[in-house]
Amino acid sequence: MQVYRVQFKEAGKRYFFQNSHHLPLNYDDYVVVETIRGLELGKVKGPIEIEEDASLEIKDILRIATKEDLERYNRFKEEATLIVLKVKEEVSKLKLDMKVLEAEYTLDRSKLIIYFESETRVDFRELVKVLAELYHIRIELRQVGSRDGAKVFGGVGPCGMVVCCKSFLTEFDTITVKMAKNQNLALNPVKISGNCGKLLCCISYENDNYLAYRKDCPKMGDVVKTIEGLAKVIQLDPLNKTIRVRYLDNLDKIVNLKIEDVTFEKSLDVEEFN
Repeated sequence: MQVYRVQFKEAGKRYFFQNSHHLPLNYDDYVVVETIRGLELGKVKGPIEIEEDASLEIKDILRIATKEDLERYNRFKEEATLIVLKVKEEVSKLKLDMKVLEAEYTLDRSKLIIYFESETRVDFRELVKVLAELYHIRIELRQVGSRDGAKVFGGVGPCGMVVCCKSFLTEFDTITVKMAKNQNLALNPVKISGNCGKLLCCISYENDNYLAYRKDCPKMGDVVKTIEGLAKVIQLDPLNKTIRVRYLDNLDKIVNLKIEDVTFEKSLDVEEFN
């Protein structure tokens, strides 16, 4: 079974489609595929190996996109920009608590999908009626989360670079405060939150490395043996393999030591830390 990854938006999620027609596909080729929403234009992002399985229902890549397909797609994209402005106007009239993000037509123009963000459930039935009368097409309103909203608008992150979700992230991973603690990051919401208001996606990038480093480190609060006696760990730098300790027999004595110079019992649960 020839299966390819297909991406519909820049830095968007990639989906699997079958090349049952044995088309000569290359990386970044535009193709027309059949989805549950209708016909859509996507970009090939490479093949994958997958075992034959009759229970798998993978839709087909119908054809390599033609010049007419690309022209239609670009024309619909321009129209969608104006549609967003109109939808925002109607939302304002109906006083709905929703932020309209973007709109798109399917390639066969069978459906108009409008994406919006809201903190609450929105009764948009009246809005759908108004839009259906305006555009004479099937309307689908799709509510997305704040991270998806930030992906649409983009922006610059605290690192000074374009936010990851806009530039290369295709899917969102789960980010936890535990990951931030693991890397000794300041738990200041302003410093560890992105434009979406959620925890920064980049917190997860090095988390596995920090977990590996911590396997050879004591925990905060552990008592370790040093050449000068017992001491309590009050600060930990797993990246540089150093700790800061306070001696139990002299609380005023605080020093920095290399982890290799102390003795301690290693914990099996490296994710439990203070």
